[in-house]
Amino acid sequence: MFATLSDRLADTFKNLRGKGRLSEADIDATAREIRIALLEADVALPVVKQFVAAIKERARGEEVSQALNPGQQIIKIVHEELVGILGGETRRLRYAKSGPTVILLAGLQGAGKTTLAAKLALWLKAQGKTPLLAACDLQRPNAVTQLQVNGERVGVPVFAPEPGNGVGDPVQVAKAAVAEAQRALHDVLIVDTAGRLGVDADMMQQAADIRDAISPDEVLFVVDAMIGQDAVVTAQAFLDGVGFDGVVLTKLDGDARGGAALSVASVTGRPVMFASAGEKMTDFDLFHPDRMASRILDMGDMLTLIEQAEKTFDAEQTAKAAAKLTGQGGEFTLDDFLEQMQQVRKLGSMSKIMGMLPGMGQFRDQLENFDEREIDRIQAIIQSMTPAERANPKMIDGSRRIRIARGSGRQVSDVNGLVDRFFEARKMMLSFAKGGMPGLPGMPGMAGGGKRGKAKAQAKKGKGRRVSGNPAKAAQQAAAEKEKAAAAPANPFGLPNGPAEDVDYEQAAAALNLPKDFSKYLK
Repeated sequence: MFATLSDRLADTFKNLRGKGRLSEADIDATAREIRIALLEADVALPVVKQFVAAIKERARGEEVSQALNPGQQIIKIVHEELVGILGGETRRLRYAKSGPTVILLAGLQGAGKTTLAAKLALWLKAQGKTPLLAACDLQRPNAVTQLQVNGERVGVPVFAPEPGNGVGDPVQVAKAAVAEAQRALHDVLIVDTAGRLGVDADMMQQAADIRDAISPDEVLFVVDAMIGQDAVVTAQAFLDGVGFDGVVLTKLDGDARGGAALSVASVTGRPVMFASAGEKMTDFDLFHPDRMASRILDMGDMLTLIEQAEKTFDAEQTAKAAAKLTGQGGEFTLDDFLEQMQQVRKLGSMSKIMGMLPGMGQFRDQLENFDEREIDRIQAIIQSMTPAERANPKMIDGSRRIRIARGSGRQVSDVNGLVDRFFEARKMMLSFAKGGMPGLPGMPGMAGGGKRGKAKAQAKKGKGRRVSGNPAKAAQQAAAEKEKAAAAPANPFGLPNGPAEDVDYEQAAAALNLPKDFSKYLK
């Protein structure tokens, strides 16, 4: 969505690297490039003017002139201003103190309200709520049927007393839905209304009538993030005609320039609360302005990635795999590798996952061209192995590799590559788990260490008295050591200074005045 804007901003910031101080010309040139980047991304003109003016004012301030790295400070300012125009802080739903929380969805035709209603219901269900969907879109053909199908997919009941297709009164259906939610003890009611045009006065009035009839706790304006600057005009029309408390952005995974997301919150004064970024019912979550700003500036979104992993990964399987990597619970096998890969696939496409990592914007072309079917091919190769082969890949010889290649429909070279990469990856993961890198000594207090460290330790351990190979020198060394031993002070415990095997334990016990027969414990 923000690829063009991200690339333009990245090129702009490259020109600031290595500069110890920013001149007025540098600030003006940077502001001009940022203005062009925002306008090309379809951001509304008033928002662009306000954004650029704020950056120029802060860039001329003391916070930059005294900074050690002005280029990084400019990036920080842009990040903070982006968070500001995206809404500032994350806005969460307000729940009713008593009775069901009523959420009214409104928006243009084709914005994706019906699908989004089911996504929101599934998200609320994961939060421990018991939502109910109400089919109040009685204008669009098969809108009621679509909501019923989506409700069944996410396991949420749908209240649909009217067939739709132009039949029925949406205001009466909305009132009846509230009564049904109270009767069936549903704590959230999501009302799906008919799509309308911003200039359609009759349809806007119908939405206002539904709002007045049910007094919703939240009115959410659903907008397609791909419609550009028209989103601002439409949002303003809905704000004047119906009013809304928050914005929901759909189709954030599209290839449009993303100006709507940067404009709606700033122009209307209403925060973006949710975002939908895919066709799956799970591709829906809270909108975090700070995380979106980080994505735009190619700083990644590790928090969202971690949250998704926590929801998706099986904690027990992950703990077992981690134990194997630390040398406990057996050896990490191809079965474990396959389980981990299948869990990663639940997060979504690999290009989407990698896109959340910092600095991956420079590899955007490679990520977009990544063949997702490669994971299926790896899975086919592993599943073509016997359980014994997956448990002990070292036993996979030439004939076995030919059989595996035939069974998976791949080439022998593909099987060779997978096995070799598995051994390399396992070796690297074991090194990380033990606190060191191959060939490097481990960190203090941690296990691990390279061959050099082990050899050094062994050398130190085996180091003893060196004897010269020259017989004359060897005799001189022996005589010197004998004289040194004779001149050494007496042992404070009355023990001789010789080797342990020369000790007379009976004599030592007598010298120490120990109890009778205690000397036997000294042997």
